[in-house]
Amino acid sequence: MTRSRAATLAVAAAGVAILAGALVGCSSHAEPEAEDTYGGMPAYLAGIPSTTDAVLDGTAARPALTSEGDAVRVHLHGGSTVLATVTGPVVPGEGLPYQGETTTCTWTVSLRDASGTVPVSLADLTTTDQLGNTYRLSPVPGKGTPPSVLRPGQRATFEVRTVMKVGEGLLRWAPGGGKTLAEWDFEVEND
Repeated sequence: MTRSRAATLAVAAAGVAILAGALVGCSSHAEPEAEDTYGGMPAYLAGIPSTTDAVLDGTAARPALTSEGDAVRVHLHGGSTVLATVTGPVVPGEGLPYQGETTTCTWTVSLRDASGTVPVSLADLTTTDQLGNTYRLSPVPGKGTPPSVLRPGQRATFEVRTVMKVGEGLLRWAPGGGKTLAEWDFEVEND
């Protein structure tokens, strides 16, 4: 073997040794743990909580806005509270060859854990679509109607429906006909 070739091999071997030492040194240091987040909330979403599935508080000064299926602790004018959950909409005709611009939408409303007397009226529940149209809700035939008043210890679960435009929407509850205290965001899809 020539001297230049031996020198090249020695330099290469030294480089491999240095690299191996560096790798061994790196493995002894723990990698910083990745954060379980994508970054901060954008400013326009500041009002939406960063935790999911948390019970929100809905007041006249700050109505709760959440997704369908999430619970809201609704604070009524007289000081009573009630836990309200809305699920849906359920729509008929998914997968049919013709999909209309409107469809029948059904929601399930659950009220529980009232701290006092809570007025319940279908007139206080409305939906709006992405164009701002308001829809009145009616009870589902054969499923009963909600009580006119929910008292502490009582629970009420009832179904409401309307025919509305396909797209985005909000179901709003304004107990006693006052200000909206809770809103649930949903998507009407029939495909």
